[in-house]
Amino acid sequence: MNYKAVIFDMDGTVLNTIEDLTDSVNYIMRKFDLPEKTLDKVKHSVGSGAAVLMERILPDGRDNERFDEILEAYKAYYFDHCNIKTGPYKHIPELLAELKKRGYKMAIVSNKSMGAVKELRDLYFKDYVDVAIGVAEGLERKPAPDECLEAIKQLGVSKEDCIYVGDSEIDHLTAVNTGLKCISCLWGFRTKEELLKVGAENNYFVNDPLEILEILK
Repeated sequence: MNYKAVIFDMDGTVLNTIEDLTDSVNYIMRKFDLPEKTLDKVKHSVGSGAAVLMERILPDGRDNERFDEILEAYKAYYFDHCNIKTGPYKHIPELLAELKKRGYKMAIVSNKSMGAVKELRDLYFKDYVDVAIGVAEGLERKPAPDECLEAIKQLGVSKEDCIYVGDSEIDHLTAVNTGLKCISCLWGFRTKEELLKVGAENNYFVNDPLEILEILK
């Protein structure tokens, strides 16, 4: 395929956000006198947005009587502390620079809030990434195709022109639901074995961002 555009997931794909996510979770756990969570527990709970994260880590999940209060406190705290330890993965800036040089259009889609996605894109990738899409009214979150379809629309390309890059089962399913070929990166929040269990055997698998350049030759 002669692709013209690349759509990237954010957390676990272009940005290593797990320490800020874990620190924010544990700040909230302490605030509400709840047990703190390990980095591995948070890593395996993220990917579907803040509400699902809280559902997975709180005692009684959504049935917790303070669920809404805790969720809002977490979102507010993380928004203000989302860029303390966060940064691009090794070779991501070089990858994006080379893709830009080759004429690819690029987008980031994420289950973070639209504001956080745009802020982090502007901080790290504004010279490369044309479109940033997060959770917003009227767009169903991934793995629904809405965010990708909106990115494709804003990029001004067709689905056939795009390939998707992500690290999780949510990303694999997003690509399937959107009708895109998927590159699964193994430096993020899931292992190859975990991805194979959800049917990702036909994806490309890469261990380093620069391997993507070989796929797109």
